[in-house]
Amino acid sequence: MEERRGDMAAEQMADSGDQRPASGEPDPAPRPLDAIDRDILRILQTDGRASIRSVADRVHVSRANAYARINRLIEDGVIRGFTARVNHERAGQGASAYITLKIVQNSWRTVREQLQALPGAAHIALVSGDFDVLLLVHTPDNRTLRELVLTKLQSIPEVLSTRTLLVFEETDLNRRVLTDEF
Repeated sequence: MEERRGDMAAEQMADSGDQRPASGEPDPAPRPLDAIDRDILRILQTDGRASIRSVADRVHVSRANAYARINRLIEDGVIRGFTARVNHERAGQGASAYITLKIVQNSWRTVREQLQALPGAAHIALVSGDFDVLLLVHTPDNRTLRELVLTKLQSIPEVLSTRTLLVFEETDLNRRVLTDEF
């Protein structure tokens, strides 16, 4: 039986989230990643279920070193979680859309909390440009999507306007985000 990431890492992932320190102080400057850290991240981006032994063998370090590096990447917030890539259509979420929102100035935190509670919300970003927020949602069908936009989103007082962009087809790029070159 191959070993998996230890209980400590799982507990850290459950507690980590995308939260700032309770003190309200900004996160400390990130530690630089070396080539081994980047290789570990590439492996885990491709297969988040890779065992410590497999990761260690592939980056040519001991299991203890790989375990310590993965836990440090978790503690530093570089690794935010381990997740499954879902085919939304096969999972009964056949309608997807990007929704742009214009919101009341200085209402981002309030709006973000309300958007996080929406069923089907997959990604929320505060952006610059002609609109303020970009929201990706997955719903079972267009009727549910319509209800989400017309009833739930437009009832949020801080939302001034919305624009819905239907997704006709998506491709999961599964790109290796960290590279030495751009």
